[in-house]
Amino acid sequence: MNGVRYLDTAAVTAALTPADAVEAITAALTAGFDPASDTARTTAHTGHGHFLLMPSEVGGHAGVKVATVAPENPASGLPRIQACYLLFDAATLTLQAILDGTALTTLRTPAVSVAAVRPALSRIREPLRVVVFGGGPQAVAHVDTLAAVVDAPVATVTFVVRRPEQATAAVRERGDMIRAGSEDVRAALATAHVVICATSARAPLFPADAVSPEAIVIAIGSHEPDARELDSALLATASVIVEDIDTALREAGDVILAQSEGAIETGDLIPMKAVVTGTVSLAVGRRVVFKSVGMSWQDLTVASAVLAQPDSTAEGRQPRTGIEAPR
Repeated sequence: MNGVRYLDTAAVTAALTPADAVEAITAALTAGFDPASDTARTTAHTGHGHFLLMPSEVGGHAGVKVATVAPENPASGLPRIQACYLLFDAATLTLQAILDGTALTTLRTPAVSVAAVRPALSRIREPLRVVVFGGGPQAVAHVDTLAAVVDAPVATVTFVVRRPEQATAAVRERGDMIRAGSEDVRAALATAHVVICATSARAPLFPADAVSPEAIVIAIGSHEPDARELDSALLATASVIVEDIDTALREAGDVILAQSEGAIETGDLIPMKAVVTGTVSLAVGRRVVFKSVGMSWQDLTVASAVLAQPDSTAEGRQPRTGIEAPR
C-alpha cells in the first residue's frame, strides 16, 4: 500500500468542484470516449445482499467501484449501500488511490445529468425554477451542480419530500419544502423549468400533464428494469436522452416499461454523447428527459480528475470501510 493515496470525503470535495466534474464528464465524451464501449455493471449475490462491481478503463487510468447493497441494514441503523473506489494506472494496473465512494458518487451523478442536458439548459433565459423530488444527498448535489453551471440564476428550488419535518439542514438551506402528494406539488410542477427525480420510488411520481411542455426532467433514482419515476406518457412527449442505449434497455425501468407499453421505440432514444458533442440537436419546444442509471466510466472519469488536482493528495490517511454511496 506504499504510495497509495486515500481520499476521504473532504479530500474529494476539496479537489473538484461540481462545475469541474461537469467539465470532466464533457471532456471525456468530446475527446472520443464512447459509453457504449464501457464494461457493464455486474452483480454478485451474498447471503444478506449483493455486491455491485463497476470496472472501467478510460485514458491513462482503470478503476472499479465496489458497492455493497444490504437491504436489512437500515433497520440496524446502518447504510443500505456502501462503497469505495479503487483507481489504478491503466498500463501497469498498479493501485494509485482509494476514494470515498459517497463523495465520488455524489459528485459524478449530477455532473453527468447536467452535462447531458446543458444544451437544453442554455436555452433558458429567465431565472430557473427547479422542483426536486427527494431530499437526500443526490437531490442536494443536483441543485448545487445546476447552480454552478447554468447561465441563468436559480430563482426558486422546491423540494418534494414525504416528511418535511425530517428534512436535513442542507435541504432547508437550499429551498422550500412541500409534502409529497399534496396539491402544492402540481402547482410547483406547472411552472418548473427543471424537474429532478432522485427518489427510491418504483412507480411514477407525477403524471405527464403536470409539467410544462418545455420542461427538462432528470431521473436518476432507479437502475432496475421494473422500477421507474416517470410515466410512459412523459417519455412519449419528450426527447429522451440516455447514457447508452443498450445500458438503458437493460437497466432503466423508466425506458423499459415505456417501451413495453408502446410509448417509445429504441430509435427514439438519444445517447448523451451525441447531445454533448453536438451530433444531435434537441428539438425546440419539446420536453427533454434524461434518464440515468449510472455507468462505470463516469466514476472513473471523475476519480481521475480528482487525482489530477494538487489538493487531492492525502498522505498519511488510512483506508477505512463502511463508506456509504448513494448509487
